[in-house]
Amino acid sequence: MKKLFLVSALLLFACSGGDDNENTPNMCIDETLIDLESVCIEIFEPVCGCDGITYDNSCMALNWNGVIAYEDGPCD
Repeated sequence: MKKLFLVSALLLFACSGGDDNENTPNMCIDETLIDLESVCIEIFEPVCGCDGITYDNSCMALNWNGVIAYEDGPCD
């Protein structure tokens, strides 16, 4: 019975680990995609990046900032 309690307590402790943002990779930005020398047309068609930032257009979001997910329109 003690072993069952100990195992249960360990499982509960292991599963209750909070969100550790320092060690969690940013799944919104891929820095390998950033190419500041790429040419983006200066057309204002705002997109809301998954990081909550509004970018002038999808080209600037992806190529200049590495944002891998966005929605059309500005962020709220």
